Amino acid sequence: MTERSRRTPKNAATAEHRWHLAMDDFSVEITDLEYAVMRLNQSFSRWQSECMGAVLGVALSGQENALMHVIHMHERSKTIRDLLHMTNRQDVANMQYELRKLIKSGLIEKNGTARTGVYYSTTPEGARVCEDYAALRRSVLLKMAQSTSGIQSAAASATACLEQLERVYETATREVATFHRRR
Repeated sequence: MTERSRRTPKNAATAEHRWHLAMDDFSVEITDLEYAVMRLNQSFSRWQSECMGAVLGVALSGQENALMHVIHMHERSKTIRDLLHMTNRQDVANMQYELRKLIKSGLIEKNGTARTGVYYSTTPEGARVCEDYAALRRSVLLKMAQSTSGIQSAAASATACLEQLERVYETATREVATFHRRR
């Protein structure tokens, strides 16, 4: 494939999207997806914060909100290792800060010791907040989503695609890490 044919778009619509991250049709599609994911992440974080603000009267960040719901999931205590794994995070110090903030707010509690294991669980107030959040989510977000034609099958397809891409990004991250660590 010549440089010219590689840069010539198959359709004119993708031609306007070309830039240093998107040089051909495939990279345009992947780059468009990346930007859609970034925009979705910001919208999702704002939704979480506003929904929590409506329920609690205090806005939590998207990560704090997600952390609280993961802790409440299945009404079982979680270790910090569980939480890092379930949220695909590696930023232990940030998560510890978020956990302290949730503890201080009375939404979660910490039990155990370093020797026996430290577990986090929702307090009765935290459980109520999670349930109220879930009810508001059902009545607003899910009701709106259900009225959107084809959203359920699109969501299932998007989930499968995003899970595949998560594996690609994780593998690519490990590969790239070897480049800068070789120097």
